[in-house]
Order: sequence, then structure tokens, then C-alpha cells
Amino acid sequence: VPLPIIWQKLAEKLTILNDRGIGMLTRVYNIKKACGDPKAKPSYLVDKNLESAVKFIVRKFPARISVQQLAQLQKEKSEILKNLALYYFTFVDVMEFKDHVCELLNTIDACQVFFDITVNFDLTKNYLDLVVTYTNLMMLLSRIEERKAIIGLYNYAHEMTHGASDREYPRLGQMIVDYENPLKKMMEEFVPHGKSLSDALISLQMVYPRRNLSADQWRNAQLLSLISAPSTMLNPAQSDTMPCEYLSLDAMEKWIVFGFILCHAVLSTDAAALSLWKLALQSSTCLCLFRDEVFHIHKACEDLFVNIRGYNKRINDIRECKEQALSHAGSMHRERRKFLRSALKELATVLADQPGLLGPKALFVFMALSFARDEIIWLLRHADNIQKKSTDDFIDKHIAELIFYMEELRAHVRKYGPVMQRYYVQYLSGFDAVVLNELVQNLSVCPEDESIIMSSFVNTMTSLSVKQVEDGDVFDFRGMRLDWFRLQAYTSVSKASLGLVDHKELGKMMNTIIFHTKMVDSLVEMLVETSDLSIFCFYSRAFEKMFQQCLELPSQSRHSICFPLLCTHFMSCTHELCPEERHHIGDRSLSLCNMFLDEMAKQARNLITDICTEQCTLSDQLLPKHCAKTISQAVNKKSKKATGKKGEPEREKPGVESMRKNRLLVTNLDKLHTALSELCFSINYVPNMVVWEHTFTPREYLTSHLEIRFTKSIVGMTMYNQATQEIAKPSELLTSVRAYMTVLQSIENYVTIDITRVFNNVLLQQTQHLDSHGEPTITSLYTNWYLETLLRQVSNGHIAYFPAMKAFVNLPTENELTFNAEEYSDISEMRSLSELLGPYGMKFLSESLMWHISSQVAELKKLVVDNVEVLTQMRTSFDKPEHMAALFKKLSSVDSVLKRMTIIGVILSFRSLAQEALRDVRHGARFSKSTLLLKVVCFCTLVAMNVYELSSAAGLPCEIDPALVVALSSQKSEEEYKIACLLMVFVAVSMPTLASNVMSQYSPAIEGHCNNIHCLAKAVNQIAAALFTIHKGSIEDRLKEFLALASSSLLKIGQETDKMTTRNRESVYLLLDMIVQESPFLTMDLLESCFPYVLLRNAYHAHTDKLLMRTPPEH
Repeated sequence: VPLPIIWQKLAEKLTILNDRGIGMLTRVYNIKKACGDPKAKPSYLVDKNLESAVKFIVRKFPARISVQQLAQLQKEKSEILKNLALYYFTFVDVMEFKDHVCELLNTIDACQVFFDITVNFDLTKNYLDLVVTYTNLMMLLSRIEERKAIIGLYNYAHEMTHGASDREYPRLGQMIVDYENPLKKMMEEFVPHGKSLSDALISLQMVYPRRNLSADQWRNAQLLSLISAPSTMLNPAQSDTMPCEYLSLDAMEKWIVFGFILCHAVLSTDAAALSLWKLALQSSTCLCLFRDEVFHIHKACEDLFVNIRGYNKRINDIRECKEQALSHAGSMHRERRKFLRSALKELATVLADQPGLLGPKALFVFMALSFARDEIIWLLRHADNIQKKSTDDFIDKHIAELIFYMEELRAHVRKYGPVMQRYYVQYLSGFDAVVLNELVQNLSVCPEDESIIMSSFVNTMTSLSVKQVEDGDVFDFRGMRLDWFRLQAYTSVSKASLGLVDHKELGKMMNTIIFHTKMVDSLVEMLVETSDLSIFCFYSRAFEKMFQQCLELPSQSRHSICFPLLCTHFMSCTHELCPEERHHIGDRSLSLCNMFLDEMAKQARNLITDICTEQCTLSDQLLPKHCAKTISQAVNKKSKKATGKKGEPEREKPGVESMRKNRLLVTNLDKLHTALSELCFSINYVPNMVVWEHTFTPREYLTSHLEIRFTKSIVGMTMYNQATQEIAKPSELLTSVRAYMTVLQSIENYVTIDITRVFNNVLLQQTQHLDSHGEPTITSLYTNWYLETLLRQVSNGHIAYFPAMKAFVNLPTENELTFNAEEYSDISEMRSLSELLGPYGMKFLSESLMWHISSQVAELKKLVVDNVEVLTQMRTSFDKPEHMAALFKKLSSVDSVLKRMTIIGVILSFRSLAQEALRDVRHGARFSKSTLLLKVVCFCTLVAMNVYELSSAAGLPCEIDPALVVALSSQKSEEEYKIACLLMVFVAVSMPTLASNVMSQYSPAIEGHCNNIHCLAKAVNQIAAALFTIHKGSIEDRLKEFLALASSSLLKIGQETDKMTTRNRESVYLLLDMIVQESPFLTMDLLESCFPYVLLRNAYHAHTDKLLMRTPPEH
């Protein structure tokens, strides 16, 4: 005799066992996957030393074996016990779960419980869920091939350790043997439960066929449409079977297929049962056991029924349904997905515009989510288990769109949850409570216990108010829902005082009320129930393939964000009974989300790069070098017409690509912009997403990739070739960079990113020697090129500095250079270089130049040391011509000194050009006050040097070059000050030798000399200023001494009669004038006191006359 039903706690047991069943499925699934993975498999199962023992255990299983026959296990027994305990006791837990399920099923049969999915929904659903979970668990257990080996190994290790077998082993071993063919065993086991199970399944005849309709039927019924009937748009969506409307089709098919296999006898006696079963068999070829473990329906059913007498008709039904499923199921589901894409798009669009409709039409939202989820899972499962040759029905390139609209609906529900709460709180208190109260009052019989529960429902709903929503109160109706579940159990047994079978209206009303309570306190749980797609976690390959197809199709790329968003679902598939898999699934969700966002950013970056390339090409067409041909054609146009010759075809002018004769004409740039806008929509869709307590920001991925690509592009656009030493002109690079930046700036129209931050990060790195990745920058490339290529050719005599042009110019030589120096060093190019490198980059350039000067000065000092005695005497004998002449002959390396000083002068001249360009670019007028400041603070050398350094960084000219002072300060030797003084003496007394050089002739046209000796003016002044600043000597006194020695030496060559020695005497005289004009410390009065000005005037006249003689007269 069964116990009173109130003691049975059917509701509590069904709830607990269903949850535990999912936990057990999770554990068994993980054991199966571990045993199937060679890396994760328990080592004892693959250990060669234990192989014979394992085979012996499996062969004799479950019979007991003497431990003496398993001596190999003796050494490993403790490790086996430790490492296989989790597996063994999981199997024991499965056995205990089976016992509890069987006990509950027997109790339900004994109580003759009434099941109807449309009335006692929770009771029926939980009952069917338990049956299917139990069936799936036993089937999954039977798929673990190593189960006998694991159980046997653990048991014998236990016996060796404790002297006796584990107490659970006999029953566990017998269960494993009994359930070798689980469905066959369970068909026998469920014979007593056939009545209850078949009643529950047949109640689906009002629900399942209505859900399993074709897309055309959905379309004709205008399913899920809010705008098909505008007049009823504000009416609440109603149904007598509210929870059945969003019940998973996948779950119903599992109930029907597995349920009717277990109680197969009813198929022969009930037409409704057979109809349901055949409809389910025609819809799918495989069902989900758990996660990615599937059950091939038709083959398994046929194998089970083939040995049952009188089941030939059932076998024929199965074969017909299989043919139907193979030929029509794929196309039917494809059309459903097509319909759902448009339906969900319409629904999401309307709700985005009118979120208030989420209140009355909440049922539509959860129906849409459930329908879409079922179709996506069906596709995922069948695409991985295709049983037909044609695969077209299982490849859906538009699946991303469906998932995207699901995510959009989910976002609406999360965002406007308070709107829905407000609506349903009023609904519950103002309507549901009143109707329920009337129903209870009209009950003919209502026992006390049931009456108390029903009254509590009414009181709970009546007490609700909108103010609770406004105050942010937390609602919790879980107790009310559990009470209704209990009440269903109490009123569904055969001898209940209040039978729910006789009061179906009460059941349907309560089901509706339960749905309304979920809209108030369980929106997140409802989203998981209807739209959880964590199953993608176990179909990683298919998941990644769908993502790649989405990116490859431009029209679908705007929906690609749905793939990273799906990664937020993954943790919902974990269970507290299997905590060890949380990290594994969490890591998988993080890696997939990271991969998806990275690929999206890469795709966007590639599109942006292609657009930049196109824009750089268009920008390049506007460069001055391309206009020569156009000008030439224009000039020669008349003459060509006159001669009657056919002219060359006119070159297309820049801008013709913008002229459209047909709006349907789509250029490559148009396609790129369209693709970019679509993809950027996806990247910009959410500001961030949380995956396993990690926050991902899609826009930061794009920013990061843009920074890396912009960096590589800038360096790449220099077109530097180390072998040929070719490099792009700074002006051309600047034009390309500006075009690139213009495109990047336009990205802000598509995505909310700070592109200025990208510019700052990239361009500031380009002003340094190496970027953050240790790669060369444009600063290092251009610095290296100007030093090692341009200035080296100047030193070799192939290039000269023309002060009049403020540029370096190629000289006619036998071996022509591969580049034109003027095109890299004129004012416009240097300004472009300054703009590209900025003050930091120009500072690095200056420091590199100073390093070369420093090395030249070090060599000069060595030459001074070699001639120190002679120079010491010459320093004090400048007024004794004969003695000076004799001493001069003793000097060595005179030419080397002048050559090295000229090189220093050339480098300083180049630096002067760079500083002037920097000043122009940095708008030197802004720093005009700095010049005044210099004069005020020069009372202190230290302060002055700091100000000079600041001014030099801005491109302002300084009396003392701070960079040169720093470079030369590192050189330490004995008598450094004396060597510095003698260096100036050496240069001064060596100057007359320049007159004998044929290349020393001064040219007024270039305001200099072709052998660059005019650069000595800068070298003498800057080196003197730097050296005597370091040694705290008087710069002015030392330069006066230099002027005296140089004047004396140059006056001496005026008395020479050898024409070869004095061929360019006047040109060298002018060099002296240049030194004085260049110096901030020397004056013309001082020069005239040392050197007759008449000689300078005559020298200038002589060279000017020569220039006039060479200039042709104007006509």
C-alpha cells in the first residue's frame, strides 16, 4: 500500500533527480571523452606492463579473480586507487541514481498519477525529462569501452590494499553487464511503467504536431509577427498552453522517440501514439544524447524491433520514416531557418523601436528564441552526422544572421527587463489574482491544504505593486512555483480529493500565472531555457567553419559579432557535480572569443589597408612629378595639330575615378567601403562582453591591429632597400602617410574608437630609433640613409653643398649616382623629413650626426698630438713669417686635417638645414620669445646650455650647439684644453694650402666652393664654441687667435709667385670672410684689423666679373 501522497514528495524528488541526472551525464560524458583521448586516458589502461592483467580482468568481468593472478598490480595498487577513484565512484553514483529513479517510477505507477502536458505541465515535463535523462545516462555509460577495465582495476587494487573487494562491486559489475545493450534492457524494465509513460507522451498530441509545422504554414499563419494585425498589437499574447508554446521541439522529439521505444507496445494499440512517433522519426535522423553524443534513431529502432515478433509493420514504418527524413527533413528545416531569419529580424526591429511591446508580446520573444534555437541545434547536430550524399541542406551560410537576431532579442530582454517587470507585476496583481480567486471560489470541493496553498497564491499576487519595481526590489517567486509543482502532484494522483483531471481550467490558468511570474523574477533563466547555445562549445570545428563562412560573405559579416557573443553562453552548460570541467570549458570560451575577435579585427584591418593603398595611389597621382607629361602635352598640342600628326592619347587626369556615368557602376573602392562598413557595424555592436569573468572589448582588437599595421605600413612606404640604398623621398612618404591617416580618420565614422590615440602611439614610436617591438623606424632608416649614403657621397666628392640653394647637389662625375641629392635635401624635402620625424626624431638625427663629428674630432686630436711641438711654436710665432714657413714644412697630415674639418663642416651644414626645416615646420614664430630669453639668461653657462638645448629641439639657431657639446664632452685626455687650442692653430695655418686645389674656386652662383671648403666656416665656429665651452675657456679669445693666425697665413700666400700654389687665392680669402660672418663671436672690424678688406673686396669683384662674363646677355 503506498504511503499518503503528501509524504511521497514527488515534486521535490523529480526536481532533485533531474538536476542530479544532468550532473551524472556531465561526469560520465567527461569520463568517456577522457578515455577516448590518448593524452587524457588513465595511464594504467595503456601501460604495457599491465596490458595482460587488464585484458584478463575484462575477459572475466564481473566474476571475481584471485589477486595472486594479478601480481602486476601490486606495485601500482595505491596509485590505481588514487587515480581511478573518481571514475569508479562516478559509476557507483550512476548505480545509486538508477536505484532512486526506479524507486520513484514505481511510486508514480503505484499512485496512478495523471499526466497531461497542457494541464500539469511541470509534473509531466519533469517526469518525461527524468525518463529521457535516465535513458541517455545508461546509453552513454554503455559507450565507455574502458568501463569494465576501470571498475575491475579499482576493485582488485582495493582488495590488495584492504584485503576485501569494494562492497559496491558485485552490484556495480552486474549493472554494467545487464546494461551492455541499455535500450533492450530498459524496454523490459519499463513494461510496468508503460501506462504512465504512454499517457504522458500521448498528451503531446495537442502540442508537438502544432510545433512541428512547415515554414509555409508558419508564414500563412504570420507566426511571430507583431505588425500583421496592428489593431491587436497592444493586446497581451495569450494561450491556454503558455509554457508549451516555447517548449523545446528538440526535447519533445527526445521524449517521443525514447519514450515510445521504452513503451513500444502502445504503438500497436493507439493511433495517436503511432502518429506522434512517426512524425518525430520523419523530422530527424539523429537525436542528441548529451552535448555532441548523438543517437541514430532509425538504425537503433530497427535493430531493437527486428527481433520482436509481429513488429514487421513497425520496421516498415521506421524505414519509410527514414526515407522521408533523408529526403525532406533537410529542406524543411532549411526553409524554417529562412522564415525565422526574417521573422526575428522584424521582431527585433519593432521591439528596438517600441520596447514597451516587450510587455504584452513577451511570449512571442521566447517563442522566437526557442524556435530559432531548435533549428540551429538541429543543423549543428545533423551537419556533423550527415547520412546522405548531398550536403547542401546542411550548409547554411546565413546561420550567423539567425544567431545575430537571437542575440539582439536577448539584449532587448536584458536591457528592458524593468519594462517587462512593471507590466507583469500589474498583470499579476490586477488580473491574474482576480481570475484565480474566482476559480478557487467556484471549486465544488477544495480540501484545506489545497485551499491554503491557493489562497497564498492569490495573496502573493495581490500584494504586488509597481512601486516595488521603481524601488528596485528583488522579486523571488521560486517558492510559489514550487508550491504549484507540489499542488500538481497532490491533485494528479488517482485518489486525490481535488483532482486536477476534473479542473483543467485551474491547471491552465496556473500555468499562465507561472509564466507571468517568470517574466518578473527569472528573465535570465528564461533566456537560458529558450536560447542557450552552449552546445557550440562541443562543436568547435563546425563553430569555426561557420565563422569563416560568415566573414567570407560580405553581406553576412555584419553579423559576425554573434560568434564571440555565443562564447558568453558556454559556462551555462557546466554543472556543480562536475566542477573540474569549468576551467576547461572556460578556457575554451576565452580562446574562441579571442580568436573570433582577432579574426574580425584582422579582416577589418585588411580592408582598411586595401582602401589606404587605393587612396595612396590616388594621392600619388597628384604629386608634382606626374604633371610634367601633362604640361608637355599642353605645350605641344598646337604644334602637333599644325603638323597634322596624330597626337598621343591624353593622359587621364586625377579625379576621373569620381565621375559616375551610371549609378549601378560599382568600383573596387566602393566594394571595400561597403565591406568595411558591414564589418565595422559588427565590431561596434557591443562596447564589451564578459566571458567567464573576463571582459573583451572588440574595438580594442581593431585599435591594436591598426597600430601594428600602420607601423608596418609607414616603414614599408619608405621603400628602403639596403642592398641598393634606395629610399622614398620624404615628401612622397609624407603624402602617402597623410593619405593613410585620412582613411584611418574616417574609421571613426564606422567605429567608436579614438584614432588619435593610434596616431600618437604609432607616430611617436616612429620618432625613436626602434619601435616597441624592437623594429627599425623611419627615423632610424632615414638617419642611416642620410649619414651612410648622402653624406658619405659628399665626403667622396660626388656631391656638394650649395648654400645659395640650401641643398646638396650632385657633381658631374664619371660614375653617376643612383639618386639625385637635391631631391632629398632641398628645403621642401627637409621640411617633409622634419614633419615625419618630429622634434624627437630630428634630435636623434642630430645626435647621430654629432657622433660622426665626435669621431672626426677624435682623429683630429690624434693628428694634433702628433704635431704638438710644432704647433706650440707656431702658436706664438705668427708674426715671424720665415720661422712660420720653416715650422709649417715640419707639419704632417695637413690635408687630412682640412679634409676632416670639411667633413665636419658638411655634417654641420646638413644639420643646419635640418634645424631650419624643423623651425619652419614647428612654426618658429611661436618661439620668438625664446631668443629674447637666451639673451637674458646667458649670464650662467649652465642655464644657457639648458636653454640652448630647449631651443635646439625647437629648431632655433644657437651660438653654442648643445648636441655637439654633449658629443665632445665624452672625450677625455690629458691637456685637453691645450689640444683644443692647438687644433684651432692647426686649421688656421693649414688654410693657405687650399689655394692650390683646383676645386677650391669660389662660385657666386652657389655661394660656395665645389669641394665644400665653404663648410669650414661652420666647422671652425661650432667646434671652437663647443670645445671651449667644455673646457670653460674664452671662445672669443680663441677665435681671435685663430683669426690672427689664419690672416697671417693667408697674407703670406699673397706674396707667393707660384701660380699653381696661388691659383685660387681669392677664393680662400673669401673663406676667411665666411668664417667671420658665420661667427657670433667675431666681427668685421676685428677681421679688418687683421686682414685688409680691400683684398676681400677685390676677391668678390673678381668672382662676380667671371660670373657676368659667363652669363649670356638678355635680348
